[in-house]
Amino acid sequence: MNIGSALDVSALAAMAAALGWASGLRLYAVVFITGLVGTLGWVPLPAGLQVLQNPWVLGASGLMLMVEFVADKIPFVDSLWDTVHTVIRIPAGAALAAGAFGGLGGDSASWALIAALAGGTLAATSHTAKITSRAAVNTSPEPFSNIAMSLAGDAAVPVMLWLAYEHPAWFWPLLVVMVLIALTTIVVLFKVLRALLRRLFKPSPAAA
Repeated sequence: MNIGSALDVSALAAMAAALGWASGLRLYAVVFITGLVGTLGWVPLPAGLQVLQNPWVLGASGLMLMVEFVADKIPFVDSLWDTVHTVIRIPAGAALAAGAFGGLGGDSASWALIAALAGGTLAATSHTAKITSRAAVNTSPEPFSNIAMSLAGDAAVPVMLWLAYEHPAWFWPLLVVMVLIALTTIVVLFKVLRALLRRLFKPSPAAA
């Protein structure tokens, strides 16, 4: 599959969608993995993403990947980390998705804009689902469910990227399922967390 081909728009679209979605979960893993596979020649990256192959970018993203890997396993630290990265993951997901169409030729600016909007939306969806689900899990005193969810996220990112690079036709149905699960998670857990906060901050009868 010549994923860097200007004619293979469907492959580039799958790459852009995967980069956007996965950035909402593990931004630094996305940057590192994408740059690494490009450097090793496993996937010919589009011109807009070749900056990820820079050794400095690889080094910085690899370091941040390790920091995030640890932070994401610690209850409440993970939620703080996710909150801070709300302003980082979403625009980064949009930028990476747009980069997939960099150097496409022709009406590349239009494709890049569409990809940026879609990538940012996908990043916002996955990030919001992650931050709400982890906040809910952190209400439990045991750490094992937190670690299990974190490891699931660690595994999901390379799997989604691999499917997008190698099997775009399989990637799209899985992405649809993941988006539906994320939206359901956001709605359900938002209601649960809102009810929990109301109980926590409800004045006691004695105080009233």
